[in-house]
Amino acid sequence: MTHPALGTHHSGRSAGPLPTKQVRKRYWITLSIMIGLALFFGIGLLAWDNPMPFGSDGFWIIAKLRASNILTMVIVAACQSIATVAFQTVTNNRIITPSIMGFEALYRVVQTGAIFVLGVAGVTFFTGVSQFVLQVLIMVGLSVALYGWLLSGRLGNIQIMLLVGIIIGTGLGSIATFMQRLLTPSEFDVLTARLFGSMSNADMSYMPVAIPLVLIAGGYLVLSSKKMNILALGKETTINLGINHRREVMKSLFFISILMAVTTALVGPLTFLGFLVATLAYQLADTYDHRYIYPMSFLVGFVVLAGAYFIMKNIFYADGVVGIIIEAVGGITFLIFILRKGRL
Repeated sequence: MTHPALGTHHSGRSAGPLPTKQVRKRYWITLSIMIGLALFFGIGLLAWDNPMPFGSDGFWIIAKLRASNILTMVIVAACQSIATVAFQTVTNNRIITPSIMGFEALYRVVQTGAIFVLGVAGVTFFTGVSQFVLQVLIMVGLSVALYGWLLSGRLGNIQIMLLVGIIIGTGLGSIATFMQRLLTPSEFDVLTARLFGSMSNADMSYMPVAIPLVLIAGGYLVLSSKKMNILALGKETTINLGINHRREVMKSLFFISILMAVTTALVGPLTFLGFLVATLAYQLADTYDHRYIYPMSFLVGFVVLAGAYFIMKNIFYADGVVGIIIEAVGGITFLIFILRKGRL
C-alpha cells in the first residue's frame, strides 16, 4: 500500500527557487530570448546603416566608434539593474529605488553650480577623469555618511533613512532650480543638455575607472546572492538565522552607492530606468532567488537601452529623445504599479 505522503510527491517539483519543471523551462526560455534580443540589438547598433562595406577597414572603424556607446549601455544596465534589485531587497520594498536617495539631485547641483559659478566654462571644469572620480567620491561619501548616521543607534532604521534621503534630495533639487533661474539663456541651454541622461554624455576616458568600480561593487552584490535571499526575509528572520543584519545592510548600501554614483556621473540622471528594469525582471524571472534575478535584470536593462536606441535611431531618426522616452515609460510603469498595489 502506498504511503499517503509518498502519494503526494511529484518528481518534477522541488523546494528550490524554480520549484517545477515548467517554471524552470519557462525561466531558461525567457533568459535565452533576452540573450537573443541583447545580441540582436547590440550587433544592430554596430552594423546597421553602416555606410562602409562589411569587413572593410572603414566598416570596423565606424563599428569601433559605435562600440563605445554599447559599452556605456552595458555599464549603465549593470549598475541600474544590480543596484535597484539589491536596494529593494535590503529595504524590503519593491517600489523605492536608489534614485530617491538624492543621487540625481546631487548631480544636478554639481552641474548647475559649476555653470552658475564659472559660466559656460563650468561644463569643461567637470569633465576629465579626475573630475569624474571627484563626483563619484562626493556621492558615495555623502550617502555612506547618511547611512552610517541614520542606521546607527537604537532608533536607527531604514524607513527614517529613506525619508531623510527624500527630503535631502528635494532640498538639493530646490537649490539647483534656484541657481538655474539665475542663469542666462545661453548658460541654461548648455546646462540642459547635461541634465538629461544620455549615452552621449559618457567619456571613454572614464572607463578605466568606471569598469573596475562596477566589477568590484556589482561582483560583491552578485556573489552575495544567498545573503540577499535571507535579507529579503526581513530583519527579525535574518538575525534569527545568525546574520548581522545591520552590517550586511551597510555593506550592501555602500556598494549600491558606488554603482549609482558611477552611472549618474557617467551618463546623468535616469530616475525611472532602475525601477522599470527591476519590475520587468521580477515578472520575467518569477523567482525569489537573486542568483536568477540578477542576470535577468541585467539583460532586461541592456535590451531596454539598446532596443530603444536602435529603434529610435534607425526607424524614427530621433535617438536624442531616447532617455526621455525611457523615463516616460518608466514613470508610467511606476504609476501603474502604485495604482495596482494600492500602497507604497
